[in-house]
Amino acid sequence: MAQEMVAARPRPWWKRLWGFFTQPPEELPVDQALERAIKHPDELFQHLNVLRRHVLRAVVVFFLVAFGSLTFMPQILNFLAQPVGGLENLRAIDVTEPVGVTMRVAVLTAFVVTLPYLYLEMYLFVAPGLYPRGRILGLLLMPLVYGLFLAGMFFAYKVFLPVALPFLLNFMGIPTLPRPSSYIRFVVSLLFWTGLAFEYPLVIYVLARMRLVQARSLWQYWRIAMVVIAVLAALITPTVDPVNMLVVMGPLVVLYFVGAALASLAQRGNASPQK
Repeated sequence: MAQEMVAARPRPWWKRLWGFFTQPPEELPVDQALERAIKHPDELFQHLNVLRRHVLRAVVVFFLVAFGSLTFMPQILNFLAQPVGGLENLRAIDVTEPVGVTMRVAVLTAFVVTLPYLYLEMYLFVAPGLYPRGRILGLLLMPLVYGLFLAGMFFAYKVFLPVALPFLLNFMGIPTLPRPSSYIRFVVSLLFWTGLAFEYPLVIYVLARMRLVQARSLWQYWRIAMVVIAVLAALITPTVDPVNMLVVMGPLVVLYFVGAALASLAQRGNASPQK
């Protein structure tokens, strides 16, 4: 009886944590799980049920932070309006315009603040199917994911906006007094998509680890990639002059080759035995 009570006693948290990072996958590895899900779609619903719980927690935290950001909204709006001289240089003409602007900024603020937690929830979903090395690597990538997103936003705010706004607000010598809705939509979209673009190397690395991307293809078709990057830079850039387009295109080109190098590194890791 005493042995049964000892066996039933839960393990200390540090032993569970150690086991999490040292034990082999509790389920099929991610690549094999994806292959099996394609062959047996009925098993996919079990994974979707687990994913639903992680997504639900992430959504709840996201909206709580979004509502909490309303407390600091005047400071956030003034920070975003600094490139045009502050909020006093924006003029609203619709009654509901400030409300829409506030909601848009609250969503961006919530995403920026909760990004590490959103990553953690997705990590906890896929971790049971990872080898110990993959679990450790996935956890170590969290600050890098967050840092790259913030770096992209910093680049858009400090480098691109000071170059693009003078051109936009004085095009053809016509001075422009921007509306909050159009200006904030422009700034929020630019910050968000530039932040996501800076995640490209990590995305390529993960896809290469899953054997969905080959580094050789990235190096072989770099010329085609340059054309695609030019098109993306043109879509992101709100101006028609080539200078602003090159300002956006430069970091994207660097990120592409960094992603190709990381893909080569990932393939070397795939070739080594998993532990």
